[in-house]
Amino acid sequence: MIYVIMGVSGCGKTTLGAFLSHKLGWPLHEGDDFHPRENVDKMARGEPLTDQDRLPWLLKLHDVIQRERSSGGDAIMVCSALRRLYRQVLLFGSEALTYSSDTAGLHMCSLPGVWFLFLYGTYDLIHARMVARRGHFMQPGLLRSQFDVLEPPAEEEKALLLDIRRSTDDICREIQEHLRQLS
Repeated sequence: MIYVIMGVSGCGKTTLGAFLSHKLGWPLHEGDDFHPRENVDKMARGEPLTDQDRLPWLLKLHDVIQRERSSGGDAIMVCSALRRLYRQVLLFGSEALTYSSDTAGLHMCSLPGVWFLFLYGTYDLIHARMVARRGHFMQPGLLRSQFDVLEPPAEEEKALLLDIRRSTDDICREIQEHLRQLS
């Protein structure tokens, strides 16, 4: 099983990923660690990333998912995966770019053993969290651009929707129950 924890910046992806990794004993792949320096610098300056900026990064993360799937192991990946196209690139690599229209790409919605965990909350709640945190390159001023780009996962994308008003413990219990149901 591979869980991709997704959502806008500040929603708690890294916190949940670390907690879940510890609880399940699964390796954690933090998507931010795979950004090229140019992307980090751009976000630190308060400039939103473009699709062109994101594509090489998403393809690197796709390679990590493929490597984990090939090894037969379980893993957790943290990645914003804001748009459907980004999630398809994570799953199918550059092949997803061939099927970028909604109608042509409908058959490319999910992969066996890969689920998205969508952490969602209101702009105000997440903005308050971002303003309070220290030491992260993502500027709170960019949050609006992430909400503008966000395409919540559709039903056929195999996603568990998780409200961030709940505690990390409570969310983790729901994920563990999800795992039990899939076994």
